[in-house]
Amino acid sequence: MDLIAADGIDVRHGATQVLHGVSLRVAKGEIVTIVGPNGSGKSTLLRCLIGAQRLTRGRVVKSPGLRIGYVPQKLHIDPTLPMTVRRFLDLPVRVRDADAQAAMDEAGAGHVMGRQMADLSGGQFQRVLLARAILSRPDILMLDEPTQGLDQPGAAAFYQSLEAIRAHLGCAILLVSHDLHVVMSASDRVVCLNGHVCCEGHPAVVSAAPAYRELFGTGTRGALALYRHEHDHADHAAHHHHHHEEA
Repeated sequence: MDLIAADGIDVRHGATQVLHGVSLRVAKGEIVTIVGPNGSGKSTLLRCLIGAQRLTRGRVVKSPGLRIGYVPQKLHIDPTLPMTVRRFLDLPVRVRDADAQAAMDEAGAGHVMGRQMADLSGGQFQRVLLARAILSRPDILMLDEPTQGLDQPGAAAFYQSLEAIRAHLGCAILLVSHDLHVVMSASDRVVCLNGHVCCEGHPAVVSAAPAYRELFGTGTRGALALYRHEHDHADHAAHHHHHHEEA
């Protein structure tokens, strides 16, 4: 049973077509990751799904009473504004202390409850956003580039928390991400987006697809390039070895 489905979505901003004929579905309990270059419409697609973006064409269908937890890509908090983490968790709806603490523990940031939001590190800030998103006991958690600006270990730890949360809450997770090594290890399904859906499926299938290789060729920075390089290198070595045996 699909929790949420996008059906033939178009989005235009003036003369620019941002999304074209995009369909996507997320079933109960699965982790789906959307990957794609900058400007490929990933954030726009998430905004369509949560109902914050007007569609030019198509529709979004949600299962009745669907609860969505959303972690935005950037949330600017005025650094001059005193606000503790605990107070932040009460926005927009006040929550019980015990629930706030449980969500913070689950997000792996139980120790920063009394701190000022402005004093948190990038990783702590993301975990507080995550805690706030799971307070509503969502059926689906949507996260837009949640590990942007975190280092490799920080990103890996954040994704581990997500998997633990899925196991505990039984929620689906829809993720926009650049961290390909993580996508490959943690996703049930990967959707490759570039204004339209180029390819989708199991991570191993997608990473071998020509459309995917076109988008994430050797020019991509960081983990993407590394992932590709290691695998190309391994293929090459195996190929070379094979010839050597024949000789």
